[in-house]
Amino acid sequence: MEQLRKPVHPGKVFFDDVLVPLGLTVSNAAVMMGITRKTLSELVNEKSSCSPQMALRIAKVTRTSAESWLTMQAKLDLWKARQIELGPLQAFPKTTVKSGIDVNI
Repeated sequence: MEQLRKPVHPGKVFFDDVLVPLGLTVSNAAVMMGITRKTLSELVNEKSSCSPQMALRIAKVTRTSAESWLTMQAKLDLWKARQIELGPLQAFPKTTVKSGIDVNI
């Protein structure tokens, strides 16, 4: 199902739902996460994406799953990709595989 509204950036969620309630600054949180203040600042200011490595770090310090952070990023990435016109595309022809089932490949 295509999402109509832009998904929230995981960096905004991390800032609003984790750092602010805990009273942590970006600088303090970065030290606790073993990364630079600049790296964390770029994430929370939506200048960089949440990488698998960052998702692992966030998951460890928040006792959440890396998958949840990566899912947020994937939903945002897919939403952004859908905003760009792909141009004319043609579907691949149908073929029958050894099982005798018609598939699109």
